[in-house]
Amino acid sequence: MKDLIAVIRRALAIVPLVAALGGCMTSTPIWDAHFGEAVHTAIHAQIIDPDAAQHTASTPGIDGSAAAAAMTNYTHSFEKPPSANDAYTLGISGGTSH
Repeated sequence: MKDLIAVIRRALAIVPLVAALGGCMTSTPIWDAHFGEAVHTAIHAQIIDPDAAQHTASTPGIDGSAAAAAMTNYTHSFEKPPSANDAYTLGISGGTSH
């Protein structure tokens, strides 16, 4: 009976010791060597041609003044108040203007 108690005491003393020694294990150098590989792989997978700006001609389009006028018209189109329509005339024209 005394031998069984001694074995249990030793086992109970060894379990916390093993758990404490597990905290001393260093595995971060292995993890740190590969840190960020997934991010870099995802970034490179999203880049089709990294030098596209150097060997692509600009696309033909409209001149600058026409583009500026188009953008001005687009911007001013949001400043107009909406027309007042009657809620009960859904696409039905009555022949009279409001």
